[in-house]
Amino acid sequence: MKHFGWAFLWAMVVVLFCIAPQSDFQELPRFEGIDKLVHTGFFFVFTVLMYYGAIRRSNIFGCSMAVHFYVLLFACLFALFTEFLQWKFFTYRSADIWDLFADLVGIGMGMFAYLTFYLGNYYTQLPKK
Repeated sequence: MKHFGWAFLWAMVVVLFCIAPQSDFQELPRFEGIDKLVHTGFFFVFTVLMYYGAIRRSNIFGCSMAVHFYVLLFACLFALFTEFLQWKFFTYRSADIWDLFADLVGIGMGMFAYLTFYLGNYYTQLPKK
């Protein structure tokens, strides 16, 4: 758990923002789709922090397929959890399938960023022919 402290802290921030009344954010500049962009960003950062914890725990840069599976599983369950909270417990917020889709896009972007960074680092370390 100690390696996933940043991910846990970020998850608490995401939950606080997800359960806060929307009236708290009325003064912020808005444009069409800002909500989906925020959801995508929240889960992108969460996924990257989950990979960061996995890398710190294993003391190597690469991750096994099991780590990819668990990061994906845990991030998706967390996305479902936040939408469930908005749907059942905090009725002043609305659960939306497109919010969940934006969460999943952020998770996919985080996984893609890790894999791109990892593979880029891997291929630069190969011996030159």
